[in-house]
Amino acid sequence: MKLKVLVVDDSALIRSIMKEIINSQPDMELVGAAPDAYVARELIKQLNPDVITLDVEMPKMDGLDFLEKLMRLRPMPVLMVSSQTERGSETTLRALELGAVDFITKPKLGIQSGMMEYSHLIADKIRLVASAKVERRTLPKNTLPIKEMEAPSFLHNLSQNNERLIAIGASTGGTEAIRRFLTQMPADCPAILIAQHMPEGFTRSFARRLMALCKISVKEAEDGEPVLPGVAYIAPGNRHLLVRRSGERYLTLLDSGPPVNRHRPSVDLLFSSIATNAGKKAIGIIMTGMGKDGAMGLLDMRKSGAINFAQDEASCAIYGMPKEAVALGAVHVIASLDDLPFRVLSYLSSLEKSANFH
Repeated sequence: MKLKVLVVDDSALIRSIMKEIINSQPDMELVGAAPDAYVARELIKQLNPDVITLDVEMPKMDGLDFLEKLMRLRPMPVLMVSSQTERGSETTLRALELGAVDFITKPKLGIQSGMMEYSHLIADKIRLVASAKVERRTLPKNTLPIKEMEAPSFLHNLSQNNERLIAIGASTGGTEAIRRFLTQMPADCPAILIAQHMPEGFTRSFARRLMALCKISVKEAEDGEPVLPGVAYIAPGNRHLLVRRSGERYLTLLDSGPPVNRHRPSVDLLFSSIATNAGKKAIGIIMTGMGKDGAMGLLDMRKSGAINFAQDEASCAIYGMPKEAVALGAVHVIASLDDLPFRVLSYLSSLEKSANFH
């Protein structure tokens, strides 16, 4: 059975190009194309597509409004098609919160040539989105800043520790998973370094969005800055994020080397650099995503004495990266997304109590 794809875009040219790309794939077919949300709604009823590609900015009804109604009334896999602008990236991140599985950016080049160059990426993204678990959404969880939420009392006992590091790797579904994790982190938690597969330009908006929700500080990592407790550093799109030691402290290192496992930033490179420089002082966390990026790096962390956590299959949009890490024997603890913050902070609390006892 071929994947049935519905394209929703107000540009007739984009709809035509998407039709050509989709119908050239042996495992998918375009079953319909809609210029706006109202036409799309009727086509969904008639055609029952497996995947929708949805333009962010559309006339009559905004893509976000349509997505919110769709995920509340008839959840299904959605791939957002986003412009690579600041407004486009903010809107796209909101779409991921509302339940879209993933997004692609419209190419910067002339539309026709650019879209054809992106044809393999679009096809891969459609396959990926079709395989994802989709849940009914109303509003995303934890929409209130943590400042207004009551954290368990033991979380306030964590001392600021310059030596401890938390490293997180994620891909598809990861923006929402990372948001739900970081909003539970207390202000004095260890520094957090994050490699999320995301294009250039989107990571800055992602960091700014998280900063408004979290008790900790969140920023896009810069090259050579000190790694401080209570701060989460997000790898910039198209740059690898690593850490290095300088005396008693850690510094960030941004690298423009070739992609690893087809990705830049690469989770493997982040994890491996933390294994080398932090060893048993580190905690590794691998979250939802397709592929195997991060599995070998997490194994390096385990061999160096780190304790590692993985998101469980039931709460992953795509159980690829955690599955590979578990298969390699790199993971100590498997937990649901909702349980991960508690498990990590409980482990840190037990380390502190042990240190105080001794």
